Formats: sequence, structure tokens, C-alpha cells
Amino acid sequence: MDTFDILISTIVLRPYVFILLGLYLIAGSFQLGLKRIAAFTILAYLIAFISEYASTRTGIPYGFYHYTGETHGKELFISNVPFMDSLSYSFLGYFSYSLALLLVSPITRTGWKFELSHPPWYSKRVLILAAILFVLQDVLIDPVSLRGSEWFLGQIYYYPEKGIYFGVPLSNFLGWFVVGLAIIYCFQKLDHKMGWSKELAGNALMGPVLYFLNMIFVLSVTFYICEYVIGIISLSIFSILVFITLLKILSVFSTNN
Repeated sequence: MDTFDILISTIVLRPYVFILLGLYLIAGSFQLGLKRIAAFTILAYLIAFISEYASTRTGIPYGFYHYTGETHGKELFISNVPFMDSLSYSFLGYFSYSLALLLVSPITRTGWKFELSHPPWYSKRVLILAAILFVLQDVLIDPVSLRGSEWFLGQIYYYPEKGIYFGVPLSNFLGWFVVGLAIIYCFQKLDHKMGWSKELAGNALMGPVLYFLNMIFVLSVTFYICEYVIGIISLSIFSILVFITLLKILSVFSTNN
């Protein structure tokens, strides 16, 4: 198959990834603008690919894991890493960054339109919080992805040594934190250097809504494959984050009143 056929096959095989990618590009374009979301996508993909390429060979930063290659010829691979896997870091990173900005920034409201007021684009607080939110997404995602043979993902990877968290090693989550930091830090530095953030500061809810919609999708799969213990833990994390986010949003109503 030529590259175009493989790309079409990848989209057909992983439609949920490209749906999330499309929603991410729309939300990110409204909040960050086209230049910034393009830069974010490229940075996130490159950092993600390097991290996955390295970890499958050296165990750094996630610990050792291997892609099965089961879908070779059906989806696009870059070396031994599925293209869609590294690509997903871009929207997962943005969802986390957007939610962190919402939780940290002052918010203004006009009717049901919520906008960030002077968001601290480059703050260390946003950086750390975004990295934590990035990891929490993987706490839900990885145990379910590891059981891909039980749903339509397929068994695309495995850990040679079974990890403590439902088969996932704790080193994986440490790796996600480091990679999340790297993505957001590099974007903050580039954004500041280029001066792109001076024009846009609004559309506060689109990214956070997508953060939670993605979690709902993962939770649905978790309960569908009857992993109830994982589901209860994941639902607890989801509920706490929703509660904190709703408190932030509701505080805007009380302030305006």
C-alpha cells in the first residue's frame, strides 16, 4: 500500500482519534489561534514520538513496553510507533493545558460566553497543573488501552513486566508527567518568544469540555469491557475533577451577582 492508502486506512481504523483531533483543532484555533495550535500540534507530536521511540528501546521515560505491530499495513507507523498514538499527545496535551488555564485564570462571563481574563499563559503553576491533568488522563486511558483486545482498539502494545496499576507500571505515569511538562514548557517558551498570545485569551470552556468528553469515552469503554474496579477508580478521578471545575465556573456566576 502507498502512503495515501495507508493514511486512509489509518483514519478508517482509528476514527475516534481523528474525531478528537478535529475537535481539538477547532477548539484550539478559537482559543489559541491557528499559528499557536499548529505549533502546539507539531511540538507535541515530535516530543511524543521521541519519548515513545526511546522508551521502546531504552525504557526511558515510560519504562519498557513494546508495540505488537499487529496493525502494520493497516495503519501508518513511523519506525515502530503507530502514528496515531504519538499524534494523540497533541490533543491530550491541549485538553490538559486548557483545563489548567481555566482553573488558574480569572474568568469573565457575558451571558453563557466564558472568557479567560489575562490568562497566565507562561506561569509555572499552569505548567505543573497541566502536566498533572495530562497524567490523570493516562491513569484512565492506559489500563483500558492495555486491554485493547477486548474492544475495538486491538492489542497494539504490551509491557514485558506486568505493572502494579492493573498491569501498568508506575514508571509509565512518571514518564507521562515528564513528557507533559516537556510539551507545555516548550510551547510556553515558543509562544512567549513569538509573542503569539497577545491577541487571544478567550473561549475558556471548549478545551475543558473536550477533556471531560474524552474521559467519558474512556469510562464507557472501561465499563463496557466489565473492568468495574478500574471503572470505579476512574469514575472517582473524573468526578473530583468535574466537581472542582464546576466550582470554578459557578464562582463566576456568584461574582457577577
